[in-house]
Amino acid sequence: MEMLELDGAPGGGQLLRSALSLSLCTGIGFTLQDIRAKRSKPGLMRQHLTAVNAAAQVGGARVHGAELGATWLRFEPGAIRGGDYSFATGSAGSCTLVLQTILPALWRADAPSRVRLEGGTHNPLAPSVDFLADSFVPRLRDFGIEVGLALESPGFYPAGGGVLHATVQPAGELRACAFEARGELERMDGTALLSGLSSDIGLRELAVLQARFGLGEDARHLRQVRPSRGPGNALMLRVRHAAHGTTFTGFGERGKSAEAVATGVADEAQTYLASGACIDEHLGDQLLLPMALAGKGSFTTTAPSDHLRSNAALIEKFLPVEISWDQQDETTWRVIVEE
Repeated sequence: MEMLELDGAPGGGQLLRSALSLSLCTGIGFTLQDIRAKRSKPGLMRQHLTAVNAAAQVGGARVHGAELGATWLRFEPGAIRGGDYSFATGSAGSCTLVLQTILPALWRADAPSRVRLEGGTHNPLAPSVDFLADSFVPRLRDFGIEVGLALESPGFYPAGGGVLHATVQPAGELRACAFEARGELERMDGTALLSGLSSDIGLRELAVLQARFGLGEDARHLRQVRPSRGPGNALMLRVRHAAHGTTFTGFGERGKSAEAVATGVADEAQTYLASGACIDEHLGDQLLLPMALAGKGSFTTTAPSDHLRSNAALIEKFLPVEISWDQQDETTWRVIVEE
């Protein structure tokens, strides 16, 4: 088996998850040294270990070094198997990051799959379930990939307890896609999601979005999680253009006002709206892998993030593609994948 030697020091969990996905899809094994070496707590944390074990189960892999705190890992992929799976982070670790790790393998399986995931569904520094459903899954459909998501119960940090269900259909050869023009703005709406907290917090967040973007009453939504599994708050702003919709998310935290949470979301959305980009910065990171598996494609984005740059370098180690980016103007970059 072909094996790659990878250095995990420059990156975090994203480098590990991308390596697992690419290994399953290509049949190329890898060893990863110095995992998360520059983080305050180096090595594999619980959600990273869940992703490793999930990838191993889906891909019939042999794994060495998979334990909490490990800074070295060897992963030897086997045959991908569709079917029914269940994974739990055992904490508020992100369900969505675990799901994104195994999705590329499952859409290449020879049978449909159903996946049940437990943990955090709305986490800082991870795509929320709403983001996946609103932004990521529709673009996967353009590649010819069918994924269904159903949120049974939300889970916030630190309590967790969320449950997410996913269905994945086998996909044939992926279609090449170009996401370069988003079209006319059609609608914006905001949702404040609360668990074990006063509704006043959500109303204040939505008032900021109303003031910034003129959201009407029918575009402002307040949702309370019942029963509550612990305190939590997520604010989502959905921006829908004719050719693409994206969701911007902010999270409440102790000592941070509702107005500050909403202002952060509004500022991020405003940067996107002021640009000529079709794809926002975070979604660009996530579309790079299916685009590379398709062999070619392109998209415009607000900026090539550090995650995108490190992901591109890793993808080029596993796949015979070249990934480049060119600045189109002050607010827009074009990312190109070609064989």
